Amino acid sequence: MKNKIKQLREQYGLTQAKLGEKVNVSRQAINAIETEKFDPSIWLAYDLAKLFNMSIEDIFDFEGSERK
Repeated sequence: MKNKIKQLREQYGLTQAKLGEKVNVSRQAINAIETEKFDPSIWLAYDLAKLFNMSIEDIFDFEGSERK
């Protein structure tokens, strides 16, 4: 799913590992989300949105992504 995770992470000055720590997932999970190889659970999407003070829809592009 298309998303703004990498852009937001860099804007906040976070590494993939640091972002992963903040939302309790591995660096590899963050990388997989950024590269659109993995779609996060609704709870992880919620945690990311809360961390960046945005809505889930502002971070993840549902309409521009192919439904799996």
